[in-house]
Amino acid sequence: MSIDKDTGIRQRFMKKLSSSIVNFKFLNRWLVLLMDLILATGAALLAFVIVGYLIDQYHFVQIGARAAILSVVSSLLAFLLTGTYKGILRYTTSQEVWKLCYAIIVKMAIEVPLVLLFRRHLGFGPETSNAKILLIEFLNLGTSLSFLAFSRAFLVALFRYSSSIQHSEISNILVYGTGESSISCIQYLENIHNAAYNVVGLIQLSDKIRYHNIAGKKVFYVKDLKYLEEIMGKKDIKAIVFPSQISAVNQKDNLVPFALRHGIRLFAVPDTNEIASGGSSMTAPLKEIRIEDLLGREEVEIDETAVSAFLKGKRVMVTGAAGSIGSELCRLISGYGVERLVMLDSAETPMHNLTLELNGGTEESDKFEFFICDVRNEVRLERAFNLWHPQIIFHAAAYKHVPMMELNPTEAVRVNVLGTRNIARLAVQYGVEKMIMISTDKAVNPTNVMGASKRIAEIYTQSLSRAIINKEIEGTTKFITTRFGNVLGSNGSVIPRFKEQIAAGGPVTVTHKDIVRYFMSIPEACRLVLEAATLGQGYEIFVFDMGKPVKISDLAENMIRLAGYTPGVDIKIEYTGLRPGEKLYEELLNTKENTLPTTNKKIFLAKVREFPYAEVDRDVQDLIDMASRVDIISTVRKMKKMVPEYKSKNSVFEQLDKMIMEAAKADGPQPTE
Repeated sequence: MSIDKDTGIRQRFMKKLSSSIVNFKFLNRWLVLLMDLILATGAALLAFVIVGYLIDQYHFVQIGARAAILSVVSSLLAFLLTGTYKGILRYTTSQEVWKLCYAIIVKMAIEVPLVLLFRRHLGFGPETSNAKILLIEFLNLGTSLSFLAFSRAFLVALFRYSSSIQHSEISNILVYGTGESSISCIQYLENIHNAAYNVVGLIQLSDKIRYHNIAGKKVFYVKDLKYLEEIMGKKDIKAIVFPSQISAVNQKDNLVPFALRHGIRLFAVPDTNEIASGGSSMTAPLKEIRIEDLLGREEVEIDETAVSAFLKGKRVMVTGAAGSIGSELCRLISGYGVERLVMLDSAETPMHNLTLELNGGTEESDKFEFFICDVRNEVRLERAFNLWHPQIIFHAAAYKHVPMMELNPTEAVRVNVLGTRNIARLAVQYGVEKMIMISTDKAVNPTNVMGASKRIAEIYTQSLSRAIINKEIEGTTKFITTRFGNVLGSNGSVIPRFKEQIAAGGPVTVTHKDIVRYFMSIPEACRLVLEAATLGQGYEIFVFDMGKPVKISDLAENMIRLAGYTPGVDIKIEYTGLRPGEKLYEELLNTKENTLPTTNKKIFLAKVREFPYAEVDRDVQDLIDMASRVDIISTVRKMKKMVPEYKSKNSVFEQLDKMIMEAAKADGPQPTE
């Protein structure tokens, strides 16, 4: 019993001691300089003692005491010149060791001439040759470097040992790749604060099997995943660390699915921005890879100069400012030196949160205006225009959820069509330079009310812009439309919903096992919107490259695995059937048949039919009147007449399509976009 008690006390003591070492603040650089001076001076004394012993001239010890003064001076100058004392000792790398070598050489370059110059004052007699003095200095060089390097190695080992005591379980991991970034990743992992990772080696998928080490770690060249499975089992691998998020994305169809199937966790070294926001690069934690990271594409490049010139010094208005897209637009726009940013939304709480975010919890900025307003209320809207006279408008306010709008079609019209018309009319009236409308891929050959309402809004703004260009209507406003698909992490989107369902223990609900969707990150979409705004000259509809489609059932399975569960065992997937207005496959926005390229490889110009404004204006007014009377059938029938390619799917309004087709048989097939 006493032995167990003593062991427990010893363990607690070691735990506490190691915690103190790990959490100890970095040594002051002047203390490091003092320590190095003491070590370098001690090395010089030792060199004199050793040489004195070897050649039986013990008065060298006395000479060494005098020479120590020269050693202090030369060492101080060398360390100040090379800055060896500025590094963090516990994170010493090979670069710091090379810097120490350089510092000792500089020290010798200063010290040797001084010793030779003052040899008589130091006590060297005529019998002591220059060769003996150089032998002492050469030995001094070796002992100085050894002392300094050993002190760093000791502190690094002490810190790592203390860190390992703090973690009862050390995870065996593999680092992906063999390039410079992977080597840096190993150094990062070995130095990371409060983490316990044992880097077993590096993994490289290759047809050529080689046998060598990199940075002291074995490289596992893997021809097939079966061999990799053997490695994982033998080495008890718990995680794979990627040197960057991009390297993980590049393996999303190969190594990543394998790891998910075998319960191997996936991490990436945080990028520069995350490190900057999270503190020291040496203490920032590893970033666990999320499903959003795997769906990402290459970073969007836009013409920052053109966007800045477009926005700088302007009064900009954003509708739907508190939504997913609107709020990100506000964040981006606020960084381009606008004169004023006017933010409109009807949602009070999200608007309040946006206020706190942009103002940073400080006094209100005179650059920001937060205006609670419903785009259906033209009187309230005009108040905002009259107060701030915007020059550029980003119109993101909309109802967007397909099943909800299928149940409430008249409200879809009132927000998406009436709201857009209100903004567009006021834009012309107040001489707005450009209005950019945020549309959706669901406006292409729509199968639901929401998509059809957005297509009608597109038609209205496009025809109005054409009418202005053709001098049919007085005005100068240019209208530009942007179309893109689903955005990752937006309110009510599939990924946040899956996360909630997984956290609740399931089941995860998917509408259909074969349903696929295109995804784009919110920042990516918003940056492309800004670029399109600079490209547009009026009346254009720009569509964005959405990349490859994602199968939603695969998405659900991968999210379950990333959460550490087994699909169908720990958490079930239930297929609930397509929702009203939903289709299995979204239209591909950018093809050679329906788009033209622009200067940005991710932005395309849509080829669409044009409509006379006078006719469109009458139809839109009739549609709004029907919606205001809550005449659902008449409203949807009118939408189908205005957008002939609108064919309902999984909806009660499919019956209307049959009726319209029967009535239009004599007129031939309906046109499509």
